[in-house]
Amino acid sequence: MRLPRILFLILLTAAISACGQNQSTSTANPNLVGGTTDERELNDPDRSTIWDLFDRGSAEQTTNVNRYLWAASLDVLSFLPVQEVDPFTGVIITGYGRPPGGGRSYRATVHISDPALAARSLSLALQSSGGAPVSASTTRAVEDAILSRARQLRIEDNKF
Repeated sequence: MRLPRILFLILLTAAISACGQNQSTSTANPNLVGGTTDERELNDPDRSTIWDLFDRGSAEQTTNVNRYLWAASLDVLSFLPVQEVDPFTGVIITGYGRPPGGGRSYRATVHISDPALAARSLSLALQSSGGAPVSASTTRAVEDAILSRARQLRIEDNKF
């Protein structure tokens, strides 16, 4: 029991020490512009390290979503049970539910891909529980309801 723990700590220490900077004491080569190769590598703007994996401010990892579209989507689709939400990528996935006064159950997947309050920022996919295709007019009506509600929310915030 104690031996695996010691081996793990040794491997962890070796892995962490391998992430350190190379502290070699090489002299500057007069043929290189800007100093030694190590200095050029450390000052390279395209350089990446293992710590870049934990950088949450990276533009590739997050997408800004429009807060009015986000709130309007949750408001309009409030009759559907929410299964997953990811505000960093702008995805809302719901379970099956019946709209008020409706007969068929639907499931929705919403993707908000842009911070602009525009129709191009909103993608909606509807699925019916019976496997029957959802008409384009139904999908369009739900999209229009979300966009109208988002505009109402923006006007209520006095930012129009």
